[in-house]
Amino acid sequence: MPIILEPPVYETHPFSPKHNRYCIIVVVLNEGQRLKAQLARMQPMAHLIDIIIADGHSNDGSTDHAFLISQGVHALLVTDERGLSTATRMGLSYALDAGYDGVITVDGNGKDGVEAIPAFIQALDEGYDLVQGSRFMKGGVHKNTPLERYIGVRFVIAPIMALGCSFWYTDPTNAFRAMSGRFLRDVRVQPIRQVFVRFNIHHYVIYRSAKLGFRVKEIPVVRVYPDDGSVPTKIVSWCTKALIVRELLATIIGWYNPK
Repeated sequence: MPIILEPPVYETHPFSPKHNRYCIIVVVLNEGQRLKAQLARMQPMAHLIDIIIADGHSNDGSTDHAFLISQGVHALLVTDERGLSTATRMGLSYALDAGYDGVITVDGNGKDGVEAIPAFIQALDEGYDLVQGSRFMKGGVHKNTPLERYIGVRFVIAPIMALGCSFWYTDPTNAFRAMSGRFLRDVRVQPIRQVFVRFNIHHYVIYRSAKLGFRVKEIPVVRVYPDDGSVPTKIVSWCTKALIVRELLATIIGWYNPK
């Protein structure tokens, strides 16, 4: 089976040489001060992992080059092609081309406890191929999680995913996760395909890793929504939420598996 590589068209702005075995891909689109505050918390760990911003062409000034350099960011990737999975696919393509041994992904909207980054690195060092962050497992923390989202993740998406891959992820929609280069480069996985545009790559990688018998584990993480009741997310309309469920069902029946 040939390896299919279909990254979006994107610009690369490198700020420093590659320093580490692993990189962290921060997926953003106009996250403003949320991204700036998150990068300030990540900056002390820039010597442990290369920080890469995967940007859907923000225009709010949050990805100003001088600011990113001051926060220890290794590179900025920018695409005009839309979609959360598209931006993630861009980051994964860059990481594999650069020869990283593993990749961590995280949203750039400030909700995630990036202090868990060393724990993800340790799990990759121990040979795990998919390390899923969970706010709901023992040791995890969640705060101000919207009730609708809590019910949807715990009682709809988690059991459907378990039905498809025989592994119970307690927090399957959490994009804070790590993947080994061995998993990402496996011919049976192939995550850099044009079929991944909206949300499906996030379902696919956790489904495929467990289904194929890769070493999978969850680790506790923190996810905190703002105290003012706002919900930093691109998942707003009921049509979008229905699309997520539809893509989940397509995932567990093997629709996105390499043909």
